[in-house]
Amino acid sequence: MKTGKFLSHITVIFSTFLWYSCDSFLDQMPQSAISPEKYLVEASQLEAYANSLYGILPSGVLLTIDQHTDNQANESYSSKYVPGEWKVPQTDGNNWNFSNIYHFNYFLEQVLPKYEAGNITGAVSNIKHFIGEVYFLRAYDYFNKLRTFGDFPIVTQTLPDEMDALVEASKRSPRNEVARFILSDLDKAIELMDVSIEQQKTRLNKRTALLLKSRVALYEGTFLKYFKGTAFVPNGPNWPGASKDYNNGYHFPSGSIDNEINFFLDQAIDASQKCADMVVLTANTGEIQQEPNGQANPYMDMYASLNLSSYNEVLLWREYNNSLGIVHTAVHAAQLGNGSTGVTRGFIDAFLMANGLPVYAAGSGYQGDDYIADVRADRDNRLFLFLKEPGQKNILWENPIGNAAWPIEPIPNIIGLLGTSTYMYITGYTFRKGNSYDQTQLLNLSTSGSYTGVICFRGAEAYLNYVEAWYERNGSLNGTALQYWQAIRERAKMDTDVNKTIAATEMEKEAPNDWSAFSAGQLLTDATLFNIRRERRCEFLGEGLRWMDLQRWRACDQMINTPYHIEGFKLWGPMQDWYQKDDGTSALTFGLDVVGALVSPPDRSMYLRPYEKTRTSLTLDGYRWNMAHYLNPIAIQDFLITSKDNDLSTSPIYQNPGWPMVAAEGAN
Repeated sequence: MKTGKFLSHITVIFSTFLWYSCDSFLDQMPQSAISPEKYLVEASQLEAYANSLYGILPSGVLLTIDQHTDNQANESYSSKYVPGEWKVPQTDGNNWNFSNIYHFNYFLEQVLPKYEAGNITGAVSNIKHFIGEVYFLRAYDYFNKLRTFGDFPIVTQTLPDEMDALVEASKRSPRNEVARFILSDLDKAIELMDVSIEQQKTRLNKRTALLLKSRVALYEGTFLKYFKGTAFVPNGPNWPGASKDYNNGYHFPSGSIDNEINFFLDQAIDASQKCADMVVLTANTGEIQQEPNGQANPYMDMYASLNLSSYNEVLLWREYNNSLGIVHTAVHAAQLGNGSTGVTRGFIDAFLMANGLPVYAAGSGYQGDDYIADVRADRDNRLFLFLKEPGQKNILWENPIGNAAWPIEPIPNIIGLLGTSTYMYITGYTFRKGNSYDQTQLLNLSTSGSYTGVICFRGAEAYLNYVEAWYERNGSLNGTALQYWQAIRERAKMDTDVNKTIAATEMEKEAPNDWSAFSAGQLLTDATLFNIRRERRCEFLGEGLRWMDLQRWRACDQMINTPYHIEGFKLWGPMQDWYQKDDGTSALTFGLDVVGALVSPPDRSMYLRPYEKTRTSLTLDGYRWNMAHYLNPIAIQDFLITSKDNDLSTSPIYQNPGWPMVAAEGAN
């Protein structure tokens, strides 16, 4: 049986709104005209059901997904970094939500007995695969819950519409138990799924399940390690779970939190190696195509092609379709100012030189940051390829269509040159990752019109998951870890001698611009561990992993006492001359008390500070941190509906560490 595509034509099966909503027609299943006995009895029906749930998978478009970290900034600061501004909500929308979980559980309850009894028609391999997909999807949804809330209820059955049953099911399981449950679902998915059920790689597959397993296990193992001894882990001081009878006296399945850490790291090592050994990294020519008949760079094109199925490194990708109106904004943003987002000075400074030395090291060859061209020179090839520079070509057509794109990259538009923030360069530094040279991607500007494929999972992560998990577990690098790390660096056109980099690393010089130089408020002393973290930061630019990494490393505590200033390019050097008017005066209006100030003043920093233009800015003195912000607060409504007589203390749910049980109040 020919299977359908993952995210290409679900619209043909159901309707286009499934792309944008978790609440599909399945909320009404089973309908009166379809009895459970007559539905989910054919492989094609299993496939259709799984298709309708694919919308929970990453649809993140490059360029904006890592905003509000030390990597990226947009027009507005995040309340996460202004203690007291992030408040407990009254209602919580889709966060503390079980609608997807209901759909997964309904499927498994209906299908597993029929499968075991041999009552589902179709190819057995397809039946098994679609069951595996639903296990994967449930695991993915639960991983999002784990990252958002930590402890969370584990619900494996559809529940009757009875308050007692619903309240009982609201009991939160300790976070490590949630992580173990996720791994269990992924083990089932790995056992049931094919390596590739279709050649397009637009359906979930065994390699994707192995990668997600390695991600979850590494996440939980390192989270437990760095939050050990806090209220954020089971049995830690003031762990709120202990306030409920059902979690009081909790015992770790492996006997101790240290054993739990090792369990998860071992799982990450095993899964990441199995995945990595099935992955070939995409080749990189090291050059940026600048002529229509010039040599293409497969590594750059991997982020900007219509069809990603030929790239072995791509494990799963989302297919878009302009004729169906299924589009995104990546190319639009890449050709027109990055959609009001920018990468930070800290991120730029993290990249090594091509010779493997940090920019501050003696003999590195770093040319400084007076000009963007200097910043890119002789650097890690990923920075050279993806950091945009004025004068480069954004499109390769000789006759551009209208003003759909800027054919030649202009000077960074930091002051609203076109009268709209859509084209603003927030930090002065912007990148081209995800940019297609095809200007037809921008013809439908009302919907942004981009329809290149978007990567959901790629195999390079398995390489770096293994490196980190092995080092965290063993405190050293084995041959396999070194092999994987060197392969990533070789593709980046860098010296592959990681020991050379480690020996030249000075943590005091890394600290000012890299949150991951810290864990639990302390500057790392292990330069090897830091450089493993650095590699992840540089490799996964704009791919949505940065906050997950910072969270599990507990890499924000230092900002409790020491504010961090988001900075961009070196505006108050020679580049300020780019912004002269025809009469020779500067267009750079500044001053904390100046109405309509366009840029931050030079007496605050030589570098552009996007959130420090006015005295009224809540981040004028930099980003600050509150420990509670590592996890989301639970909305008051969720306590009310599970309590007796509106007494929140009677709810089986407990609030996350540091958050009050009062709506519209910030963390303690």
